[in-house]
Amino acid sequence: MELLQRSHLFISQYCVRVRRFLVNERGDVPGWVLVVLMTTGLVTAIWTIAAPRLTAILRNSLDAMNGIR
Repeated sequence: MELLQRSHLFISQYCVRVRRFLVNERGDVPGWVLVVLMTTGLVTAIWTIAAPRLTAILRNSLDAMNGIR
């Protein structure tokens, strides 16, 4: 019976601690929005510059594979 009481107390205290953490944790939403927007901008810029070259590399590779048959 004592083991049951101690485990119930432990679980209750753990749940209280988890709830306090979750209630107090608001996060850094503006920071994450900024990170997402900057990442999107960088990927778009790099893709715009690299797309023609990547297309040429892929086309050359596929043409080379067709020549093997």
